Amino acid sequence: MSPDINSLTSRRPGWRTALVGAVLIIGIPLVIQACNEASAREEEGRRIIQLRHPSDDVSGQEVAVLTHAPNVPPPITRTHPTKVIVNLEVIEKTLRLADSVQYAAWTFGGEVPGSFIRVREGDLVELHLKNDASSTMPHNIDLHAVTGPGGGAKASLTLPGHESVFTFSAMNPGLFMYHCAMSPVPMHIANGMYGLILVEPKGGLPSVDKEFYVMQSEFYTKGKYGEHGVQTLDMEKGIDERPTYVVFNGGVGAITGDGALKAKVGDRVRMFVGNAGPNLTSSFHVIGQIFENVYGEGGSTNAEHNVQTTLIPAGGSAVVEFGATVPGDFVLVDHAIFRAFNKGTLGILTISGPENKKIIAEVQSGLTGTPAK
Repeated sequence: MSPDINSLTSRRPGWRTALVGAVLIIGIPLVIQACNEASAREEEGRRIIQLRHPSDDVSGQEVAVLTHAPNVPPPITRTHPTKVIVNLEVIEKTLRLADSVQYAAWTFGGEVPGSFIRVREGDLVELHLKNDASSTMPHNIDLHAVTGPGGGAKASLTLPGHESVFTFSAMNPGLFMYHCAMSPVPMHIANGMYGLILVEPKGGLPSVDKEFYVMQSEFYTKGKYGEHGVQTLDMEKGIDERPTYVVFNGGVGAITGDGALKAKVGDRVRMFVGNAGPNLTSSFHVIGQIFENVYGEGGSTNAEHNVQTTLIPAGGSAVVEFGATVPGDFVLVDHAIFRAFNKGTLGILTISGPENKKIIAEVQSGLTGTPAK
């Protein structure tokens, strides 16, 4: 019968010593590797913490250029942080949701989605939030770009006819959502109170020819899809996550027809895409295009390449880039495809210019060509 381990080690005391020595020899490289990895994580942590400190070299001031979707303010060319004054007004108004359908919306800047804000990493932002005197509710703003309780919501509580002012440091580069955070928060978001703020990195973004602002969101209406008249929020549909409409830029067909996005063959195209939710995740896709670069969830550094469809969570964003290489109408969709064709999440990017048959060419039409044998 084979001896057990205890009897073996008792007769051969050197065996245990040898085993311990072997473990130490094998383990030393692993310990060294673990120490190196821990040191690297610590250094990365110090780097990130350093990025989060407010800039001390803010100089001068300027008033932010704000734009309505699908337009984007021009890139920032200055090379230093400054004080940026953002003037944003809350307006409750009736807006188009679909043909012959209106919605009693609450807005930042008079449109859904709200105005696009563009600042630079290190800027000191002074945000002026006005609440129009005709408003029926107090409102505020929670910017996901803000480090601090509520993202600025507590500091910006504003009654109708009043104005709030607060400042924050734009310490983290990226594309961030903002929204109203008054109770009940889902009601304020579902009624249209959301938008995007871009914090450009210190070195700026790579140059492109066209930039567009696209935001997906849901509307939960008391009437059925397409029912005429002014619609209001159905809270039960919202709680059950049963949207009547899922749209780009505030309404069915908002970026089709005369509102279609436009580019030319040879352009580099960048889309700042947000998902206001308030419930659903977006599967953003442009039919006939491959995203050469995707900055997932709005981050500013690590890009994925050659992506077909990118997920954007509720309250999140993504930056997608691609080259316009052939002409035609390219369809923007949420690839949860019933939403696109039955609830409104469709848009058009029209690219004009010469054809390139090396990239795509029709050889024989199945409508008029030779019948199949």
